[in-house]
Amino acid sequence: MKYLNEYRNLEATKRFLKKIEKCVTMRWNIMEICGGQTHSLVKNGILDLLPQNVRMIHGPGCPVCVTPLHLIDKAIELLENNVIVCSFGDMVRVPGSKRSLLEAKADGGDLRILYSPMEAVTIAKHNPDREVVFFAVGFETTAPANALSVLHAQKLGLNNYSILVSHVLVPPAMEAILDDEFCNVNAFLAAGHVCTIMGYQEYHSLAEKYKIPIVVTGFEPVDLVEGIYMAVKQLESGVHIVENQYSRAVKEVGNIAAKAVIDTVFEIGNREWRGIGNIPNSGYVLTKPFKSFDAEQKFGIENIKVSENSDCIASDILKGIKKPNECKQFGITCNPSNPLGAPMVSSEGACAAYYHFSNHLIN
Repeated sequence: MKYLNEYRNLEATKRFLKKIEKCVTMRWNIMEICGGQTHSLVKNGILDLLPQNVRMIHGPGCPVCVTPLHLIDKAIELLENNVIVCSFGDMVRVPGSKRSLLEAKADGGDLRILYSPMEAVTIAKHNPDREVVFFAVGFETTAPANALSVLHAQKLGLNNYSILVSHVLVPPAMEAILDDEFCNVNAFLAAGHVCTIMGYQEYHSLAEKYKIPIVVTGFEPVDLVEGIYMAVKQLESGVHIVENQYSRAVKEVGNIAAKAVIDTVFEIGNREWRGIGNIPNSGYVLTKPFKSFDAEQKFGIENIKVSENSDCIASDILKGIKKPNECKQFGITCNPSNPLGAPMVSSEGACAAYYHFSNHLIN
């Protein structure tokens, strides 16, 4: 199968691992941004195969993990007030301050688990006497589909459809990590699926400002080890540029049509990240012509605020300061059946990856 089997090829993976071992002379910390990349690294045993001088740091690239606690509580508040709340399945077990969306559903809330926000628009059309809210979570990758749902609802004249927006942007998060006093990141593997939509033009200024290599990579074993090799080569040579390993899917300018849809419905604004806090200009908010589709304003739930669980070290994990197995609660009081935080229950969470696929040894 073209573009799949060849990127899972064991011999090709071994060749790049040998190249990394041959060229590395110093200790380097490389952060993979995306939770999908983290899972692939852990599941395929790549962390154990890399030379000891190459240490992978897991970044905040799981949209479920960085969705703040108060937004889950807002979605639950809507469920408790007879609103039909629609969500992707990966959000429903993430704990809020008191319970999860799934627990709220068990208590009678009308929660619908969907594959596409367009399904939520159809539900609104077929239930004109009910309010319908789609929980719009994600990085730039899911923004086009969520924007299209708003445009479609407007076209149909649906006044009972709105979205609860929790869209975050990757480059500002990378900058926040690099500005952190405890940052020890030497290079980044950028998220290939985000760059498929947005391109990687805005990464050039980051690479230059912080003198740090950035390599756009895919998610299969060969993608990742080749991306790591490209990053190590730059580090050993004292180079700091943006390179594109994932050229089969990513173009520098991204998907122009998708970006146009995003720019029609959303604009850049401040956004709070779970475990990290507020990052200026790091998320999408609805533009003025589409404010009527903003569920927070429509239902007056903007002011719901809650504190994070003090027993969860998601902040340190999402910033790459600590690894999941360095948490005292890991696998003991925190596990997939009883998660203290989103990284343990999300399908892209670093804690879940370590719990399911790792031998739990510190790399």
